[in-house]
Amino acid sequence: MTSRERPSVTPVPEDLFAPVTLGQRLAWIDRFSALIVDRTDDLLEAMQVEVGKPAHEGLTNDIMPLLAACRWLRRNLRSLLRPRRLRGAPIWMPGQRVEHARAPLGRVAIVATWNYPVQLLGIQLLQAIAAGNRVVVKPSERSPRTHGLLLDIARDAGLSDRDLSWTSSDRSAGQALLIGERFDHIVFTGSTAVGRAIAELAAESLTPTTLELSGRDSAFVLDDADVELAARTLWNAVTVNAGQTCIAPRRILVEGRAYRAFAAALAPLAAAARPRRLIDAEAAGRCWTLLRGAVAAGGRSASGVIEAPEGAVLRPHAVLDCPVDADLVAGDHFGPAVAVLPVDDLTDALRVHRGCDQHLATSVFTRSRRRAEELRLVLGSTNVIVNDALLPAAHPAVSVGGRGESGWGLSRGVSGLLAMTRPVYCSRTSWLRTPIDPPSAKVLVAMRRMIRWLYGGGSTVPSAVRTARVPPTGVPTAAAGAESPSRSLHE
Repeated sequence: MTSRERPSVTPVPEDLFAPVTLGQRLAWIDRFSALIVDRTDDLLEAMQVEVGKPAHEGLTNDIMPLLAACRWLRRNLRSLLRPRRLRGAPIWMPGQRVEHARAPLGRVAIVATWNYPVQLLGIQLLQAIAAGNRVVVKPSERSPRTHGLLLDIARDAGLSDRDLSWTSSDRSAGQALLIGERFDHIVFTGSTAVGRAIAELAAESLTPTTLELSGRDSAFVLDDADVELAARTLWNAVTVNAGQTCIAPRRILVEGRAYRAFAAALAPLAAAARPRRLIDAEAAGRCWTLLRGAVAAGGRSASGVIEAPEGAVLRPHAVLDCPVDADLVAGDHFGPAVAVLPVDDLTDALRVHRGCDQHLATSVFTRSRRRAEELRLVLGSTNVIVNDALLPAAHPAVSVGGRGESGWGLSRGVSGLLAMTRPVYCSRTSWLRTPIDPPSAKVLVAMRRMIRWLYGGGSTVPSAVRTARVPPTGVPTAAAGAESPSRSLHE
């Protein structure tokens, strides 16, 4: 074939075989963590101005989880990504050595959110870079300054323009990015509506996605629970970050015998609540409308009169004795408002819980380990938190993710890191090889004996199954005089 006849070949990128080494990535994590510490005050001030986050919440809910993730990843990255030999090869594959390794995905797009602007984007960026990917970020239009500071810190820690880049924060920039460029993976945190649009867009190019979408979860307070602990913990979960937390409870389901004590413990907490600034007036107005509707339907405010919001500022509220058909129970809001319902038993509680299909993290308060274990597999949540709320999900090894309307894929923790990689199986064959030529009749007989010895189960297989002759139709012949195989197996 002449040079003129050769087919065109896509050029190989110059650095395809020179990725950033694991050691370089570990060094970047150290520098990134140190710079976060140095610029904590700048980040806290930006979060307070842009999203109304008090300094103590910014420190405990954003900065500290990110720093903990840096330390955990620094200690565990090498072992999580190291190649592993796969053992257990069958006897008929002599001389085979198979190794399982993990490789970076390539280019990852992160469409960032605003409610935890340092923690969420920070950990997603941390894991994507630590896994060896190049990242393009679309900052949130609601927290452009905070995200800009965070991305500058990541760049200053030692990333090049090719390792990390970002678009403008304009709302339209995300769609333009995903349409105009090709990525190997897309990470999005936000509403179900936007997540669905991103999934449809990514499907056109068969680009895999991680979608961490809305949660509208429940908290269960069982009749043997410590109601004082449950009330304090759940009220904090409802009000922290002005209730703008995807894994915060939208309804509290209390078993009958614990209900009166729980309501009595919750009431003074709700009465002492101070107004909080939400992201905008629309979010505050939505919560107020649902609260008023629940009271009008027969519920009662735990703290008295439900005041109208002043712009984006709203006082947190809980509605006790909330009717199950009130819109507040559905939890389609993002703010400090919660429905509290008495339930007869766990069957009744699960019926209400399953009336909403967006579950991310469910809290269960009980003194019984057995009851908690019985519940954890039927709640539909990735995270089941016993006798607590929110905080355990911040453990750096824990992953977060939804199902159905709450999205798919996992971020954070072990599974989140591995989701930023792809498996590679490398096989090596020694001089000892499995023959590939057709076997002789004698060898074929020996092979069949070997199969029976290896996989037939020996004397544990009923004789009727081993000896029955099965015609091509798959139905045992009557002449064989044998029992039906299925019947013999059951006997």
